[in-house]
Amino acid sequence: MSKTKKKIKVAFPHMGTISIAWASALRKIGVEPLVPPYTSKRTLSLGTKHSPEAICLPYKLILGNFIEAIENGADYVAMITSPGICRLGEYGNNIKETLSDLGYKANYIELSLYDGFKGLYKFLVELTGRNNPIQIIRTLNIVIRKIFVIDELDTELSYYRAREIKQDEAERNYKKALNLIKGADKTSDLKKARKKALEIIRSTKIDENREVLNVDITGEIFLVNDEFSNQNLERELGRMGVQTRRSLTVSSFLKDAIIPKAFRKKGEETHLQRAERLAKPYLMRDIGGDALECISDVAYADERKIDGIIHISPFTCMPEIMSQNIFPSMREDCDVPILALIMDEQTGRAGYITRLEAFVDLMRRKKRKDRGKLIETQTL
Repeated sequence: MSKTKKKIKVAFPHMGTISIAWASALRKIGVEPLVPPYTSKRTLSLGTKHSPEAICLPYKLILGNFIEAIENGADYVAMITSPGICRLGEYGNNIKETLSDLGYKANYIELSLYDGFKGLYKFLVELTGRNNPIQIIRTLNIVIRKIFVIDELDTELSYYRAREIKQDEAERNYKKALNLIKGADKTSDLKKARKKALEIIRSTKIDENREVLNVDITGEIFLVNDEFSNQNLERELGRMGVQTRRSLTVSSFLKDAIIPKAFRKKGEETHLQRAERLAKPYLMRDIGGDALECISDVAYADERKIDGIIHISPFTCMPEIMSQNIFPSMREDCDVPILALIMDEQTGRAGYITRLEAFVDLMRRKKRKDRGKLIETQTL
């Protein structure tokens, strides 16, 4: 009797809800996804214990994710890498060596961020040992579609959370909606799941007359999208009546680095294209990380008359430190309030919430003052 070949178990690090998409991709190509326990204080403790002291928070969390994944039986851990100026390009080798020094036997594999569709294809071939173009293209199709759907649900959540009558009802409905998306591994199933998921979130009872502030969130992409590392920034703001918009999302990254131009909407400006257009007066070249995009996001928020923008970054992240040093010079042209938050494993919740409350109060007072000036002008 022939034995059934055991499926290899592959784990990626967490970054918000991205595990829903990559788990679908792995299932589609016949690989068993091993989703490690969602990032917790234990994860952070494990990562911090085995990391260089001055390394950034995302590195520590990713290392902690990998340790917990291997403890739960992962055969492979997959890490993203980048050839750019950001230290991310060096993280892979450091993490690989650290896991080896700790005695973990799991295989290590890398996915290059900026190799586009070709890089994703090569990664899946290397992982499975099979070069099946039709299967791999179908896999990439469903994972990209799922990422766009999840980002759409996040946008809906932000709208309803800022206006909900019963606290956290929108969040509970959002989690139900995500569960529908998790199980949809075919395009037809995903379309049905998306429709139903939106209906669930939109069933949240809201106060349509509530005075709501609009805030863009920019900064280092991991912290912008990961609720553990940013201490549930969007949820806390939502409870204060603030609708948030992430300037950096996984879907916006896909438009810049993965999706060919031929498949984009005609005339659509990607985040990177907008960054190169709006950041030029203040920053002439890419200095690594998401700095160029962050500078442009401030100008874009001001252009749209947004109530405020929050820049969130990991401690020791040089590109984001440079961004924060450029913000003061932008005040001559941009009248949008900016709150800079720097996060590490020592960030205390109480002080963090106090800063958010003070920033929200500042934006409300500014908005009422501006409204008063507008009314005064109109009556003259």
